[in-house]
Amino acid sequence: MGPTQINGLPAHALLVHVVVVLVPLAALLVVLSALWPAARRRLGVLTPAIALVALVSVPLTTHAGEWLERRVPPDELVHRHAELGDGLLPWAGGLFVLAAVAWLVARKTAATVDGGAAGAADGGVAATTDGRVAATARRGGLAVTIVLAVLSVVVAVGSVVQIYRIGDSGAKAVWHDSFTPAPGNGG
Repeated sequence: MGPTQINGLPAHALLVHVVVVLVPLAALLVVLSALWPAARRRLGVLTPAIALVALVSVPLTTHAGEWLERRVPPDELVHRHAELGDGLLPWAGGLFVLAAVAWLVARKTAATVDGGAAGAADGGVAATTDGRVAATARRGGLAVTIVLAVLSVVVAVGSVVQIYRIGDSGAKAVWHDSFTPAPGNGG
């Protein structure tokens, strides 16, 4: 499915950095896009693109981690880390879906506003009809924006909390019983 070793090192140890950076970055951009229309317009396709790369990096990293898990001594902490890692994909998927929806909504809203302005410029019945359609669209758009904002915050927080839990369990798995608090060798 993906690389298991890079330059003779376990790929998981390297790929994990992509996930640790991109998932929280995608979460931040998704929340900004959902709550701040100016940010949504400026970020454009960048938010769903970063969320997509984050999403793709998750199974690559977990695959490399499963490969590594089979090559280290059995350990409950490693097993717990692997279980938590398996739970990140739905969160990353949610970030991507919300990023894509926010981007599509922004594009549709821009097209509606541009089309409404053109119709109003023509005057007459078209302007009246466009005005009613625009008012209805604004009410529907507000509901979509609120739902999108709430879901974005929930999924962003959930994904960042999951990243923290996975990272904490991984650090414990790697470093438990690997060092002593007292310096050695006269240090």
